[in-house]
Amino acid sequence: MSYNILDIGDHVLVDNSVVSREMHSHLPYANATFNHCDEIRIPIQTQDIYTLPSESYLYIEGRITDDGKESATLKFVNNGLMYLFDEIRYEIGGCVIDRVRNLGITTTLKNFASLTQSESNRYKSIGWSVSDPPAFVDTKGDFSVCIPLKLLLGFPADFTKILVNIRQELVLIRSSTDLNAVTSTMENTKPKVEIFKIIWKMPHIQVSDSEKLRLYKFIENGSNLELAFRSWEYHEIPLVPETMKFNWNVKTTSLLERPRFVLFALQTAKKNAIKENASHFNHCHITNLKLFLNSEMYPYDNVNLNFDKRHFAIAYEMYAQFQRSYYYKTFCYCI
Repeated sequence: MSYNILDIGDHVLVDNSVVSREMHSHLPYANATFNHCDEIRIPIQTQDIYTLPSESYLYIEGRITDDGKESATLKFVNNGLMYLFDEIRYEIGGCVIDRVRNLGITTTLKNFASLTQSESNRYKSIGWSVSDPPAFVDTKGDFSVCIPLKLLLGFPADFTKILVNIRQELVLIRSSTDLNAVTSTMENTKPKVEIFKIIWKMPHIQVSDSEKLRLYKFIENGSNLELAFRSWEYHEIPLVPETMKFNWNVKTTSLLERPRFVLFALQTAKKNAIKENASHFNHCHITNLKLFLNSEMYPYDNVNLNFDKRHFAIAYEMYAQFQRSYYYKTFCYCI
């Protein structure tokens, strides 16, 4: 410390490797529609650019109505906009590198485990609200949101470097119904969520001449670019056997892409029910849970849950430790 304060001749280091970062809009194909079950493709046609997918986001404009009429009882559920899409895919060079199915439930569970309290407050503007109904819609039902792509896919969440001179495409598939995205106190409500605009906002990076030369040499040498990230797989068992104990076999791989983390949740009578909230989950009086990965068992001890007596401290501790393991954090500030 004493040496640092006396080094008055120390030179100031200025990093000019990145000249600028501009946010560019990329639109779906001209004939794209945003109705139920539609496939929406958003390409980045220009290949002579440097992009930063981890900082990109989706801009969405739309309106929620009760069969075309304004409604005071119709509300989005928590993370409701994600329930409007069945699937999202990220394609690079014509190859699918990452995919998430059942976007609503997948991202809801991931957000519950990953977001800190401050992040949870920040994302209220995109419809993430744990305790209160989301308040990002005006009285006429109009809304506009900017959803970070890192909340939707594992690739932009983990891979934080630029992509150089390569074609990219984002594919969204609309859900067949809007019922899971909204809730209402009226049984005869006919929800209608119209999407008017979807734009993929992507940072374009301008670099200095020296960095451009270095990147050019990297490409000319034919070096492989390793895209290391963790993908999110969704598995569902629609009908649980009415027994005290059952096994659920899920096919995975034992190689590089073997499972690292598992989030487990239960729901009862939430799907396609207008008076229910599809973003809520049920404990179903579960008492124990074991995950067998080949010969390994997780957790080693029984958790012995009893929700009637509020005996779920061990389960909550496992939930609270997720951020430390997944993000290598020293301190965890879970919701």
